[in-house]
Amino acid sequence: MVSRVVVGAHYGLGGWLVQRISAVVMAVYTIAFAVAFVAAKPLDHAGWKALFSPGWMRVATLLFFVSLFLHAWVGMRDILMDYIKPTGLRLALEVAVILTLVGYAGWAFQILWRI
Repeated sequence: MVSRVVVGAHYGLGGWLVQRISAVVMAVYTIAFAVAFVAAKPLDHAGWKALFSPGWMRVATLLFFVSLFLHAWVGMRDILMDYIKPTGLRLALEVAVILTLVGYAGWAFQILWRI
């Protein structure tokens, strides 16, 4: 008989859904960005600025980055849970990953709305 210890964490289905949904969002954005890139053909700074100036492109790009960071978080969390056994070290590394990803999200927001 297998004895399971219930700890209150239900990462399996939630993490799986986050990974799949974020992957779909990133794939759709990649296709939309490729179409917009081919249509605009930005060759200089002004061209790139014009490509990202519409509000929908900024929102789509921010959604892409948020999806990327959520996707990265689930992957890193799973890696840390699998390979880092000391709880304190794992918690410290998880906090470091979260702070890094939140910092990157803030940086992406700042770049997108500075245009």
